[in-house]
Amino acid sequence: MNISGKPSRPYSTEKREAKAAETRARLVAAALDILRQSGGQALSLDSVARAVGVTRLTVYNQFGSRNGLLEAAFDAVAEQGNLTGLAKAMAMPEPRAALAGIVRTFCNFWMSDEGLGGIFAAAAMDAELSEALAARNERRRALLGILVDRQGIAERQAKADIVDLLFTLTSFATFTTLRGEQRDGEAVCALLLPLCNQIFSGEPRSISPATT
Repeated sequence: MNISGKPSRPYSTEKREAKAAETRARLVAAALDILRQSGGQALSLDSVARAVGVTRLTVYNQFGSRNGLLEAAFDAVAEQGNLTGLAKAMAMPEPRAALAGIVRTFCNFWMSDEGLGGIFAAAAMDAELSEALAARNERRRALLGILVDRQGIAERQAKADIVDLLFTLTSFATFTTLRGEQRDGEAVCALLLPLCNQIFSGEPRSISPATT
């Protein structure tokens, strides 16, 4: 309560929080612009601070490190690309339906941001960026592993093979290779869905290698 006897209202706190959130969003947007246009090696706390017109300390206080900035940038890309749809897919009780949902979600995600190619290309020359992307990709592998477990496939190597194949087919590299100049994203998804479903069933293991 203030000296007038009326309850204090946290306007100043709300304003500070709103300002901090706005600054954080601007910093993340600047980081993504740098990644897409200039590559990973150009991204630093200093370069983001210059782009936004704040001090390096401001960036540090928001993210703590370059890796923290990368994680925030990836979170923003995931939100913009609607990767939240993965939770809905994983909640489906039938594993094949869940797999189809995951494949569609990633196809839509890979289509959602034309700048992803630049980010992946930059990772080839930036170890920290490469490690951060690899960690994100491992989340996709983990989701696929959960689905394969739900299928009830008992043989350990069979499970590993299926997860590895599905992981490869749902990757950005596979998507962009299939898309090329001949297909749109929907056409790529239409190609991937039946193939992923076949692999999910374990059928590829019954196919003998071709002999010469």
